[in-house]
Amino acid sequence: MQWWQAIVLGLTQGLTEFLPVSSSGHLTFLQRVLGIDIGGAELFFNIILHLGTLIAVCIIFWKDILELFKKPFRTLLYLIVATIPAAIAGLLLDDVIEDHIMHGNYAAIFLGCFFLVTATVLFATEIFAKRRKNTLPLCWRTTIPMGLAQAVAILPGISRSGSTICAGTFAGADAESVSKFSFLMSIPVILGSFVIELAKGLIDKEEGFAYSFQVAGPQFGWCIAIGLIVSAVSGLFAVKVMLRAIKKANYKWFSLYLVLLAITCFVLYSQGLFN
Repeated sequence: MQWWQAIVLGLTQGLTEFLPVSSSGHLTFLQRVLGIDIGGAELFFNIILHLGTLIAVCIIFWKDILELFKKPFRTLLYLIVATIPAAIAGLLLDDVIEDHIMHGNYAAIFLGCFFLVTATVLFATEIFAKRRKNTLPLCWRTTIPMGLAQAVAILPGISRSGSTICAGTFAGADAESVSKFSFLMSIPVILGSFVIELAKGLIDKEEGFAYSFQVAGPQFGWCIAIGLIVSAVSGLFAVKVMLRAIKKANYKWFSLYLVLLAITCFVLYSQGLFN
């Protein structure tokens, strides 16, 4: 792996994790199209990039994070329950998605279809949000749909932030509640994924950390550091952009971008350029 590849992937992760365009879908797209092959180290590197965006969330929402641990702990309880569907989905389907969707022969087709799904939902959400009259504060009625949407977003091309924000909006939540809770929901998911991958890397003697560094090359350590920093810095920018977009319910440009990206996936696949 080269340093410039770490910068490209870190920038992509930081910008797309919080914008409603699917970071996992973009990482898969770039790694396949650009031929970035780091063998068994790919998933570990992607988790490191997600850790960078976690740093960005903690910097911006540190006050809200502290509020979680103050009585009556209502928001913390909402967060725990909303995380359960994604945790279950990840444990049951992670290997299937990794082997058959992200790295299968039809990865481009799957990505294109999932990008189109996200685009459609975003467009419908903008129309709904601008026509509704009443909103709800954070409650079970709004947080449970967001949790279920986050579980669906383990599919590459289905945006985590986009799906949770759309679900919360359709459930009736106000923009401020949706935005804060959606970003807070990323913390346990990213942190949980990192801990699991860390444990796997320490336990697995054949394909653990030593193997990752071996297949990725001697610069892998520097690439990890570069990717982490770039994803954190670009993530700070993306969060601020998305907060403004949520307040105005302005998602149509993201939707249009995803449609164009889906078309690109289909064209590259038809030309044999998506390997």
